[in-house]
Amino acid sequence: MARNAYELGLGLSDEHVALADSVRSFAERTITSEQVRAAVDARTEDRFPPFWSALAGQDLLGLAVPEDRGGHGAGLLTLAVALEALGRAVAPGPFVPTAAAAAVLGAADSKIGIEVLPGLLDGTRTATIALGRPLSVTPEGDGYALSGSLDAVVSAEHADVLLLPAVVGDTVRWIVVDGADVTITPQDSVDVLRGSARVEATGVTVGADRVLDGLSARRVRSVVSVVFGAEAVGVLSWCVAAAAEYAKTRVQFGRPIGQFQGVKHKCAHMGIALEKARAAIWDAASALDTDDATADFAAEVAAVIVPDAAVTVAQDCIQVHGGIGFTWEHDAHLYYRRALAIRGVLGTREERVERVAEQALAGVVRQSELELPPEAEDLRGVVRAALAPIAGIDDEDDQLIALGDGGWVQPHLPKPYGRGAGPLEQIVIAQEVKSAGIALPQLLMGGWAVQAVVAHGSEKQKQELAVPTLRGDLVWCQLFSEPGAGSDLASLTTKAEKVDGGWKITGQKIWTTVAQFADWAMLIARTDPARPKHEGITYFVLDMSTPGVTVRPLREMTGSALFNEVFLDDVFVPDENVVGEVNDGWHVARTTLAGERVALSQKMEAYASDKDLLAFVHGRELGSVGRHRFGELIAESQTIDLIGSRVVLKQLSGADVSTTSSVGKLLGMGLGQSISEFVVAELGAAGVVAVPGQPSDKAMEQLIAGRATTIYGGTTEVQLNVIAERMLGLPRD
Repeated sequence: MARNAYELGLGLSDEHVALADSVRSFAERTITSEQVRAAVDARTEDRFPPFWSALAGQDLLGLAVPEDRGGHGAGLLTLAVALEALGRAVAPGPFVPTAAAAAVLGAADSKIGIEVLPGLLDGTRTATIALGRPLSVTPEGDGYALSGSLDAVVSAEHADVLLLPAVVGDTVRWIVVDGADVTITPQDSVDVLRGSARVEATGVTVGADRVLDGLSARRVRSVVSVVFGAEAVGVLSWCVAAAAEYAKTRVQFGRPIGQFQGVKHKCAHMGIALEKARAAIWDAASALDTDDATADFAAEVAAVIVPDAAVTVAQDCIQVHGGIGFTWEHDAHLYYRRALAIRGVLGTREERVERVAEQALAGVVRQSELELPPEAEDLRGVVRAALAPIAGIDDEDDQLIALGDGGWVQPHLPKPYGRGAGPLEQIVIAQEVKSAGIALPQLLMGGWAVQAVVAHGSEKQKQELAVPTLRGDLVWCQLFSEPGAGSDLASLTTKAEKVDGGWKITGQKIWTTVAQFADWAMLIARTDPARPKHEGITYFVLDMSTPGVTVRPLREMTGSALFNEVFLDDVFVPDENVVGEVNDGWHVARTTLAGERVALSQKMEAYASDKDLLAFVHGRELGSVGRHRFGELIAESQTIDLIGSRVVLKQLSGADVSTTSSVGKLLGMGLGQSISEFVVAELGAAGVVAVPGQPSDKAMEQLIAGRATTIYGGTTEVQLNVIAERMLGLPRD
């Protein structure tokens, strides 16, 4: 049975998918609800929960520890994959803090790590790590005397080893302290399954060899953010699944609550938050594994996105469950408590967002680069050699002809219109076209028209319409939407009546982009009103110079007229301009080759983008509120890029990406609006009037124009319905 998208996990490789399945199955078998509830009722935390030996025996604690330190050397990403699966069980016990401490010890360049790690990796000893306000130290002999205390140290009560931050010299370092040497006082924690404690170290002396070397404070925080963040993704995953399943089965007012748009949209937002969190942790763990120069920035983006998402989604899970979700007996509050505790470990939102803003303002930029398989290089050589002669063509028209005839404009199409390129070759072609400085024709709506014609059209249509479109010779518009059929396109009323040699079409279309400049149009009309609304529709191609076609530009909020009304008054369309079969137009309109095309970006670059945001803040003094919002927008932008990268990588593996792609598109639609709103708000008066020396005109233009992005192509509300139904399996209205 195919799994819903929310069940797939943050891992993309076959090995990671298999690991997640294995850990999840183990947790379902071994960490029973009876054990979890017994831990809740006990009110005190055992050093080792009943399943500890079995869990330690899975040999997961050393996944991120290098082989020369006794671990598996599989990396943080592999550990994160396992922790997401384990996090769905909201398990009591010190597994996650021990894994975090082990990962830090494994990355440090200190002998103490080698000495301590064996007991942690085999599960006979436990550890934890604190991120709070550093302790003070004073030199004493060959070591240091510690002074101070730390609150809310997770699983500290029974920890054999504690990694505590301290100011050594003028930097923050982590010191390895034995649990028996410090005073540990349990604290009343919001997480009733995994306790926290105050650790007092005043009067404790440690040797200099207990100070971890080779790790900056930022890197330690990055590792811990990824480890606890991966567990938070598991919390998110459980909450999304639980809410979706409940919304499918809980009946109110005679139907499942998942049919009510308010519930459906709430669940969709939960699924979106899960995809964002997975993307952020996946990228941060991958960057730390390769020691990328921007790895800490990636981890700080994850620390902004993930903990708050876990808390919000857990709250929404309770809300979807209604009264039952607020009971002690239901598990929803256990996940909410775990999410709150994880967020507390990672510090305040203000601190986390400020770190992202600080790095972004300092010029740190993390490019979302795809790691392609080795066979990509063989393809690259072939593609580069084939493009070289085209890049050398000086005449623009001749170059466009060569690009169209060579299949480079839409390479996913079958030959001779494209190159029959699979996902990997499409990526390589896009990269090499950009590298060669070649400008492809902007087909706009013509891209959709070509896909429909090539997939369903006659040979004559392909030669007379697809070929010149790919050469950039034809401009297209799309006559789909009507005044009474926008998002609900199948409700169209434009009529096509059969006449000798063709069809007479009458009706009105609206929101038609560039109709006033178009040579041809894609047109759908109702040819059999007796059939159900999704049937009885036929797909036509229409010469826009045909008598009876009247185009009336619609002046938009911007003052320009990109959209149009189109009136069709007994317009004759010959039989040869039917694409596909009569009454099968809905199929033609929906099932083109678009799904085979690799989408390399989820953002709408024609509107305000992160480039505009960075250009705006460069050299500008932002107040504390402005810096905070700037950091949030950078984290959001980075995450949208990551979702796009994950969509492409999933396509390379042959996975269905339709729902994940919808998430990226929805987020991308809103990002430009948020950026332009931020810029205008920061400009104050200069954001609403033209002021010399300020980006006033551009900011106002982007703000007004950007309102369209969450309307056309399917409104936000419709997109949320699609995500809820296709990703989460909620019932349709």
